[in-house]
Amino acid sequence: MNSYGYFLLSFGALVIAACNRQPTVQAKPDSGPIKVRVAAVVTKQLQRDVEAVGSLFPYEEVIISSEIDGRVEQVKADLGDRVTQGEILVQVSDEEQRYLLAQHEAQLRQSLERLGLKNENDKVKDIKETPEVRRAQADLFEAEQHYKRMRRLVEQSIGSRQDLDQAQARYQALLAAYDTTLNQTRNLIQEVERTRAMVDLQRKKLRDTTIRAPFVAFVKERQVNAGQYVRANTPVFTLVKTDPIRLRIEVPERMAPWLKVGQLADVSLEAFPRRKFQGKIWRISPTVEQSKRTFVVEALISNPAGDLKPGSYAKARVRTDKFDRITLAPARAVYYVFGANKIYVVRNGIIDAREVKLGDRFGPDVEIAEGASAGEQVATTQLARLDTGVKVESLPDTAEGAAKKAD
Repeated sequence: MNSYGYFLLSFGALVIAACNRQPTVQAKPDSGPIKVRVAAVVTKQLQRDVEAVGSLFPYEEVIISSEIDGRVEQVKADLGDRVTQGEILVQVSDEEQRYLLAQHEAQLRQSLERLGLKNENDKVKDIKETPEVRRAQADLFEAEQHYKRMRRLVEQSIGSRQDLDQAQARYQALLAAYDTTLNQTRNLIQEVERTRAMVDLQRKKLRDTTIRAPFVAFVKERQVNAGQYVRANTPVFTLVKTDPIRLRIEVPERMAPWLKVGQLADVSLEAFPRRKFQGKIWRISPTVEQSKRTFVVEALISNPAGDLKPGSYAKARVRTDKFDRITLAPARAVYYVFGANKIYVVRNGIIDAREVKLGDRFGPDVEIAEGASAGEQVATTQLARLDTGVKVESLPDTAEGAAKKAD
């Protein structure tokens, strides 16, 4: 091997040796156990509350429609206006209705006069006392008396047989005429009743030209303008009654035995962060929505100033009559990770991470339905650094909550 080859071989060996050389790693000093604050899991006798969210609805909402055809003359309310019961909303032209009413009233007066009645509310007590029947009865009586006289004269051979036949024919004709008059009078009485009903109906139509508010409400929508021609059943206004206002919430089915009509509910809204409203349960649905496993509860809330508006989102808290022994831990001791709620129990300076099932919330504390027992100590800080087997140093938890002494 020449000198040049020997040089290359030596250089390669040096490179390989340099690549295989491991760097020197200095061990980090042990940082020691993690300092965490701990609080006790406790059991307390507490009153159950039902917390739910829902929406506000008007106590009543109605669409006011025109009941007659006509042209709108005046519109006296608009969006957001407060209207009182009986207040005029819309005035429809009443000219045609007044003409029709006058026509029906004239027909009624004419029929009443034929029956001998003066007041339109008077009724026939005895059909034989009506003028036309009395006249027919008088004619019949006179013809009957004349027929009887002629018959006696013929029996005495004084009168002629021809006069008797004429008297008898006239009597029978007037008897038929009397029966006809009775029937005509009965029909006239029915006609009077029909005409009276037409008059009442026409008077109602005349009143319907003035559309009024059925109760105290606010105008949600105006749907008609002055000069517009409306048909019967044309919507003209939408009104909402908001005092009281309804709160409708959905409650889990397991809480059904806890709620009763008459219970009070504390209600809060985002629009009024510093105010609390109080309602009272007045309706509870008898059925459970199968897809949600919830049932509907409605509460009434006094709203005299109209501050609360239908459609608003609200939260309700209902104090129930149910008391339970409840296991509690500070809510800050629960850590949500990988789709599960966990707490970190401290035992002899070692962490035992447990998955827990939570229940209701009680202020700063939360109910532990499964996963922890009263008396155990749980970490409330440094939760993201903890897991089973991690060494910790416990410090007392100074925050208020479940760390208070158990009852």
